[in-house]
Amino acid sequence: MKKLLFSLCLLVLALCGFSGPAFGAYPDKPLSMVVTYPPGGATDFQARIVTTLASDEKFFGQPIVVINKPGAGGRVGWNWFAEKAPTDGYWLSTYNAPHFIAQSLVYKASRFSMESFEPVATWGADPAVLIVPKDSPFKTVKDLVDFAKANPGKVTVNGAGLYVGHHIAMLQLAKAAGIELTYVPEQGGTPALQSVMSGKVMAGFNNLADAFRNRENVNILAIADLQRHPYIEDVPTFIEEGIEVDNSSVNYRGIILPKGVDQETIDACEKALVAMFNTPKVKDLMAQSGSPLLVLNRQQTIELFAKVKKNLQELLKDIKQ
Repeated sequence: MKKLLFSLCLLVLALCGFSGPAFGAYPDKPLSMVVTYPPGGATDFQARIVTTLASDEKFFGQPIVVINKPGAGGRVGWNWFAEKAPTDGYWLSTYNAPHFIAQSLVYKASRFSMESFEPVATWGADPAVLIVPKDSPFKTVKDLVDFAKANPGKVTVNGAGLYVGHHIAMLQLAKAAGIELTYVPEQGGTPALQSVMSGKVMAGFNNLADAFRNRENVNILAIADLQRHPYIEDVPTFIEEGIEVDNSSVNYRGIILPKGVDQETIDACEKALVAMFNTPKVKDLMAQSGSPLLVLNRQQTIELFAKVKKNLQELLKDIKQ
């Protein structure tokens, strides 16, 4: 009888052991992280900063390998991630909001939506700024607006793609100032910045982080946020300039998993990421690069997505492609 009971106990323990992947075993190999923008841009270099400690046993104990899948303002990478990313917990992706949410609302053929992904954590909030070449005749926002009013459609303004935060900021500016601007979508923030610096376009909206790192080569005229930013305290908000452009275009960045990953793995990722984002090393590296840090957990990120979607549904209600 004792032998039978002992055998039954062993059987129960064995069955429990095979009920799913053990929490302590994840991860047991390197993780891959899709970045939906080109190397060198703000999303790419920030993603590398915030995951620099991934190999530390206090976090993942494994490295996170960046895989760039740029194109169409991030849509190429998010399409791939929604449709093809494995759901074993070893594939992460960066997210950019409002970018991916706006694209899912505007494009009828979009192959992803907000519900295609599992929000895990947020690491930053990067406002859009209006930039011009160093030798531009536009020294203030008023200069640009006055010229645009006298020359409808002649002012070219670029950004990292269609219906990314930069494009949204441009749409807000045109509507609030009553002007016609010509938007030039680029293949990411870095190409957009280079086009402004070279004078290929007359102006551009770009990330605060990218503009801050290249402030010797561009002039920053205004920031699309509710208050000035400590990194560029001398730059006014659009609202200060009398133009009602709010913070709807602020570029929130963080990490998502594909739909279908089990809750235990999501929780493990969230715990490691939030702890890693809050380390002094990550905070220092972000500050040194002019990258605004905002750490949110999974629930806060879910609430952020809902808020952004609600704002965009009103802002983009008459646009569908």
